[in-house]
Amino acid sequence: MKIVSVGTVAFDAIETPFGKTDKIVGGACTYISLSASYFNSSANLISVVGEDFPEKTIELFKSRGINTEGLEIKKGEKTFFWSGKYHQDMNTRDTLDTQLNVLENFDPIVPENYQDCDILMLGNLTPSVQDNVIGQIKKRPKLIVLDTMNFWMEIAMDDLKKVIKKIDVLTINDEEARLLSGENSLKKAAKLILKMGPKYLIIKKGEHGALLFDNENTFFAPALPLEEVFDPTGAGDTFAGGFVGYLSKCEAINWNNMKKAVIVGSAMASFTVEKFGIERLIELDEKEINSRINEFKQLVSFN
Repeated sequence: MKIVSVGTVAFDAIETPFGKTDKIVGGACTYISLSASYFNSSANLISVVGEDFPEKTIELFKSRGINTEGLEIKKGEKTFFWSGKYHQDMNTRDTLDTQLNVLENFDPIVPENYQDCDILMLGNLTPSVQDNVIGQIKKRPKLIVLDTMNFWMEIAMDDLKKVIKKIDVLTINDEEARLLSGENSLKKAAKLILKMGPKYLIIKKGEHGALLFDNENTFFAPALPLEEVFDPTGAGDTFAGGFVGYLSKCEAINWNNMKKAVIVGSAMASFTVEKFGIERLIELDEKEINSRINEFKQLVSFN
């Protein structure tokens, strides 16, 4: 199945209790596409960068089989930049600097070659932009997955609810689930959010795993205890890439395959946090990925 992902390709500067980076490559679409590429040879991205974005990273995308036809390069402009500092628990962070640059007027165009996509992965962007992308695709994909954040819930809730009606899977964290639903209980929150339109809901709980809901079932995927966590940036997007990448290999999109996809996504995210940026994500091989997935299986296996 053909995947199209839409989101940021960007620069980050990150500080954690374990180290600090200068400007490095990041962005939701970067993590999603690289993660998905381990499972799918037809990953396509839509994003925008400035003239300052390194050609070697675009070549890296291509070497991973990622189609960059939808990557707009704006001459004379700068790439989106975010800088943040993580606290000791690695679950909270402070934004130090945000420079929208090319993202300020980002108006994604879906190339003709992307029109036959089977899975559309909408990374965290303005809800109206996400809705615009859905509207550009002439034939509805088999699966539309959307990621969002609390910021849009606070300033663009109506637009967000409008686009949520059109999707199949929503991925948010536990704080965002409570904000979106107005419920403290995640079980009650899930029921209300599913009534808004999506068939499936994934609530990410960081180092405490992830919950998958549909109207009848609940599944919990634990997080793998890791010896070292260097940088959580991009973990949620890596999860999304592994999730849609696995589903693109399945003959059917159903509850059982969704559960497996959540485990695969969790496994991929567990690699990303082991080093800064995309460093760990670009050095994996199939044997290593399968071994990590098996570790997750052991966590949830019992008689």
